[in-house]
Amino acid sequence: MSLYEPLFRRVLFPLYESGLRGRKTLRYLGEYERNQTTLDAEQIQALQWRKLQALIRHCWDQVPYYRRTWSGQGIRAPEDIASVEDFARLPVLDKPTIRANFDDLIAPSHRQGMLFKTTGGSTGEPLKFGYTRESYERRLAIMWRGYGWAGARLGQRTLYLWGTPIGAQKRKDRLYHAAFNRCMLNAFEMSDARMAEYADVIDRYQPETIVSYVAPIVRMAEWLIANGRRIHRPQRILGAAEALHESQRTLIEEAFGCPAYNTYGCREFMLIAAECEHRQGLHINNDHLRVELGGAIAADAGPREIIVTDLHNYGMPLLRYINGDLATPSHQRCSCGRPLPLLASVDGRKLDALRTPDGRFVPGEYIVYAFLYATGIRRYQVVQKQLDRFDITLVRDHDFDESVLDLIRGELKKVIGEQVSLSFHFADEIPLTATGKQRVTVSELA
Repeated sequence: MSLYEPLFRRVLFPLYESGLRGRKTLRYLGEYERNQTTLDAEQIQALQWRKLQALIRHCWDQVPYYRRTWSGQGIRAPEDIASVEDFARLPVLDKPTIRANFDDLIAPSHRQGMLFKTTGGSTGEPLKFGYTRESYERRLAIMWRGYGWAGARLGQRTLYLWGTPIGAQKRKDRLYHAAFNRCMLNAFEMSDARMAEYADVIDRYQPETIVSYVAPIVRMAEWLIANGRRIHRPQRILGAAEALHESQRTLIEEAFGCPAYNTYGCREFMLIAAECEHRQGLHINNDHLRVELGGAIAADAGPREIIVTDLHNYGMPLLRYINGDLATPSHQRCSCGRPLPLLASVDGRKLDALRTPDGRFVPGEYIVYAFLYATGIRRYQVVQKQLDRFDITLVRDHDFDESVLDLIRGELKKVIGEQVSLSFHFADEIPLTATGKQRVTVSELA
């Protein structure tokens, strides 16, 4: 451990987060860390149910959509939802429902001071959603707890191969990241031609931890092995945004000489589950969220639909929200002894990587970023059948305007340049995959 890490955790971060920003992130982090050491699994479940009961009462009293929907199900009072089994019978929430009932999902008492975010997500359905300041602070705390399971801690020297802002970083951003003891590498600008440059940055920075989208770190691992390049060995690598498959984990560990860990989250909730040092599955943050797999978890071991409830977002509560992902349950207990249940794996979040004629590597996650502010589009998909062309299919929404095509074209051209032509098509629907997923990107190249 470096000298900077405890200084950051005990002095600099509290001064910034609590003093300057007035946030309670560290208080919540302490609460969640105590939960995993002082409570057993039954007590965690009881805590979750108490939080869920309070949220149900709030939704009945404050959120028009839920009162109207639940009343239509024959519910006359929140006390009628008397168990987790009752809760599991409530209607699920999906993106079209949120878009159609946006205002009625916001609690009037929390409307002032709400934060809003847009997600494209791996399902390719743009969505705007709201959340409270407390919810955001708790999400940060949960992220730091989850990363800590793999040994990644606040203030640790960390390199992010991530979706940094396109173009040069502003000076204040560089200072901000430097204070957090982290280096940001833009995953969207990585290419075969620049791979040595990226490897050199890792060598110079010598991070203890690397956090990366899965596809770029796998591509770098392939390049390192193919070129016999040995670089600085970090203590760990955390994969994010896509499922880390075992073959990819093996490749990363061979190239970098350190363990690789799987994490799972989505923009609507941030970190949902993560691996600990034992890597026997992904621990679900059960004291922060309620995660169901296809409703009640059944005895079979196949992939199930993920349904998430944020227990602390009282501004725009998302109860029983289907985010479009699949996961396989685990009925094992982890050797670490933490009282949190496990996912055996996260399935069906594959974002195909696209390519350019000059050898640049375009992660599917970049397409999500390019569409974040593209309003008037209900769904989208980018298909690459040849190296110099992307075919983009759009399902228009009621507020679609042709000008949004220029915005999308401009965002994509920042990375792919002029070598790839963009061909836009309109459709009433985009076919789902055999597993029921809407893939954002599809590569049909060899």
